[in-house]
Amino acid sequence: MKTKKFMVGFTVFAFSALVLGACSPDNNGESGASSSAAASSEVVESSTATSSSAATETTEAASGIVLQDGTYNLEEKNYNNGYRVVFSIEVKDGKIVASNYDNVNEAGKSKVEDADYNKNMKDKAGISPEEYIPKLNEELVAAQSAGGVDVVTGATHSSHSFQNYAQQLIQAAQAGDTATIEIDNGAELKDGTYTLEEKNYSNDYRVVFSIDVKDGKIVESKYDNVNEAGESKVANKEYNEMMKSKAGVSPEEFIPKFNEALVAQMANEDGTPGDIEVVSGATHSHHTFVLYAEQLINAAEKGDTATIEIDNFVEK
Repeated sequence: MKTKKFMVGFTVFAFSALVLGACSPDNNGESGASSSAAASSEVVESSTATSSSAATETTEAASGIVLQDGTYNLEEKNYNNGYRVVFSIEVKDGKIVASNYDNVNEAGKSKVEDADYNKNMKDKAGISPEEYIPKLNEELVAAQSAGGVDVVTGATHSSHSFQNYAQQLIQAAQAGDTATIEIDNGAELKDGTYTLEEKNYSNDYRVVFSIDVKDGKIVESKYDNVNEAGESKVANKEYNEMMKSKAGVSPEEFIPKFNEALVAQMANEDGTPGDIEVVSGATHSHHTFVLYAEQLINAAEKGDTATIEIDNFVEK
């Protein structure tokens, strides 16, 4: 497959703070406000997204990742409320030209066509699948990145799922791997250690992240940002003091909070990383953490302990 030279703005994903909204008929509920997904340690941390005095973790520059032409597919194996996700993206000349995300029942019919479901969710959450499913697909093509897709108010969980799966499809397109990605959604987590790493450094740091699963539960979360010497950002006193003074929070505070919150959240019956509370001043790192946690959980559902490599391109 021929590699095309289109640079997709994939690694710098901005987030706005999440605001809880109404619940939907889905098991995990649907709620939320506009935000977007992160997939890099390249972050701008602030307690208010528009504040000119916000603390920053800047990068010199960031482009994206070369996508290889082809069709990339992802499917959930299991049904939830009678539906499962089927999702594909088409890449041509290095650009996403079509996004085909949907929820289908056993007969292969789309949730968009389920009048009763659409009415029920519209009444309870203020939005329906026939509205937000096309919106999510359109936004991915327009943005050319998972991070450019906003969380839809009233459909938070579906939006997070979309962002997570879009991220995985983009990673497949980077590698030119057209094998269908299977998500064993809802499966019990398999015991083992699951690891994810960014390949490239931003501001001298990259994300390394692992979770340990025992007896089907996450017993330890080890998310961190490390430099080339393997030293944690938590140990960088000067960096911590700078960020604390500008954003009101430092890595030595929020990184342990992220890890503790994931273990606690996933101990709940319907726990999901997307329900972890945002740490004020560390919004972007929070959403990077959530997106990567979702991928690690997908790996643990399948029992796939192969290291997930995130080719986060950073232009020097």
